[in-house]
Amino acid sequence: MVQGYSGTTSIEVQKFQNGRFISKADILAKEEPLEIRLATGLDIASTSQSITVTMRTPGSDFELAAGFLFTEAIIDDPGLIESISHVFDAGLENNYNIVEVVLREGHYFDSSKLLRNFYTTSSCGVCGKGSLDAVKVNVSPLLSDHKLKLSAKLVSDLPNALRDSQAIFEDTGGLHASGIFTTSGQLISLREDVGRHNALDKLIGEQFLTHRTPLSEAVLVLSGRASFELVQKAAVAGIPIIVAVGAPSSLAVELAGELNITLVGFAKRDSFNVYCGVERISEK
Repeated sequence: MVQGYSGTTSIEVQKFQNGRFISKADILAKEEPLEIRLATGLDIASTSQSITVTMRTPGSDFELAAGFLFTEAIIDDPGLIESISHVFDAGLENNYNIVEVVLREGHYFDSSKLLRNFYTTSSCGVCGKGSLDAVKVNVSPLLSDHKLKLSAKLVSDLPNALRDSQAIFEDTGGLHASGIFTTSGQLISLREDVGRHNALDKLIGEQFLTHRTPLSEAVLVLSGRASFELVQKAAVAGIPIIVAVGAPSSLAVELAGELNITLVGFAKRDSFNVYCGVERISEK
């Protein structure tokens, strides 16, 4: 089942080096729109509805669609999904830029939740939502007595472990990454995308479709900053620890605190900041 095509493209550029221009090939990360549609199995033609358009790097499109629907609280069970496929249209220049998720017959989605319908950019998935009330997805606080522990040394090592596994970033230098690790530092899965929220939706979508959520024993590592929306998506997936290479926003810290999520920012080899949930990090 095809989920997309190459996430990179090569172009010729003029590089200024040693006092002169030279022609060389440069590899770029692709950025293209993906429309996500949702339909019910009873009468697909009459129920298919466009949910959102996001600018993403092609690849893992089905996981992205499923992850988006899950983290936006539109569906909560992978068993509700009958099929996920690309919509082919002879009039389209590219037939991998529409994905349709079909629910099993007898299952319907709450159309009132689609009042949050919005255009999503690659830089900020939360931009354009109609009101602040529409931003916060219903998520339950994680158990305060959770015994999950992570060593400070491992926290410092995780950003490099993520970076070393970013295959497309190695070629392009232009992608965000989200990775799930065990508390012993083993990489479970990683996804890359021009949009940080898309990378996380792809990652969570993969786990959701294989019935591995909630991810109550996982550590999420982010290649960039930790925004409100990324913390929210992690919370929906049940992830208790988030380690970000960049800074968190004030709203991300507030939400993580409310939900008892351990949030780490500015993680690097010898230091990091713990904004909430320090009890899950041991000094040794």
